[in-house]
Amino acid sequence: MKLKAIVVFFAFLLCNTLSAQELNCSVSVNSNQIEGTNEEVYKTLQKSLNEYMNDRHWTGMVFAQNERIECSINITITERPTTETFKGYLQIQARRPVYGTSYNTTLLNFKDEKFEFTYKDFDPLEFNENSFDSNLTAVMAYYAYLIIGLDSDSFSPFGGTACFQKAENIVNLAQSTSEKGWKAFEDRKNRYEIINDLLDDRLRKFREFSYQYHRLGLDAMITSTSNARAKIAQALKGLEEVKNNKSNSVILQLFVDSKDEELINIFKKEGLDTEKKDVVEILTKLNPTKSSKYEEILK
Repeated sequence: MKLKAIVVFFAFLLCNTLSAQELNCSVSVNSNQIEGTNEEVYKTLQKSLNEYMNDRHWTGMVFAQNERIECSINITITERPTTETFKGYLQIQARRPVYGTSYNTTLLNFKDEKFEFTYKDFDPLEFNENSFDSNLTAVMAYYAYLIIGLDSDSFSPFGGTACFQKAENIVNLAQSTSEKGWKAFEDRKNRYEIINDLLDDRLRKFREFSYQYHRLGLDAMITSTSNARAKIAQALKGLEEVKNNKSNSVILQLFVDSKDEELINIFKKEGLDTEKKDVVEILTKLNPTKSSKYEEILK
């Protein structure tokens, strides 16, 4: 009986290890801009949001504890019109480990400037996929699916489709509300535009590129730096097609914002002159405002 109990215990431990939730998300709530209000509500909200993001199984995928996706969502409250309504913005970041190294590459770095929600101290945070009940939980769920989808795309071709479709469903439900940040043409960089780009067939090359860049490029650096770098240079050419199909694509802009320093470091010290020249030309086409910065690769 004692042996059986030990076996059951380790089986239970293994099961829990293999079925860890997808996210290891650090959520912070900054209320420094709000004076003379009850600070406890922000502490309660922060605790509840951390539990909401990290304790829920967002997909049917199985993650080991050490495979959980590292990410952060920093919420800055700028206004509190009433005791239960809040306005502010979010900074969302997600990271992915590079195989065989201690280096983490950025998957997402985005500032969402249109964030308004209602919350009462100790309100339970619940999410229903089939209805839009709370802007607070809907926005957080949207970014959970977006982060998991981007991570999945980086490990397998179009691996994040199901997650992006979940995020798209939230966007669709939000269309009948007056909440900001969900609608087309509201501004160029919002939740609608991001998910619309990711599921747009004309921009499939971007998602192909994500897999090639991360899995065939960065992850292969440990075995052959030159071959991996060549893969990345070749993959970048696919982004020219994305630019031609939609010149103001928000996902292209997000890529440039999160990866430009990394790309400069990859090609600056090593690489063929022709390879470097091609990379600089492509990056300059993607974002002409940073052309002088990209030329550092050639020095």
